[in-house]
Amino acid sequence: MCQHQPVCPSADAIDHDAAKVVASFPEQGWSLLCNGVIVFEDTGELLPDGSSIAPHRGPAVHAMA
Repeated sequence: MCQHQPVCPSADAIDHDAAKVVASFPEQGWSLLCNGVIVFEDTGELLPDGSSIAPHRGPAVHAMA
């Protein structure tokens, strides 16, 4: 269970990626959040139940010009 105050959102919450980072591996491109979600630098996510969320970052700023 999360010991942070306020408590981190659960892995099934809409804002699950707002949980605190508990382990970071920038050289490998991922971080583990308090709620068990793994977030990747390309904005993809791996949820604790094994399901994944595809990268969801917006278009590059230079592509919008």
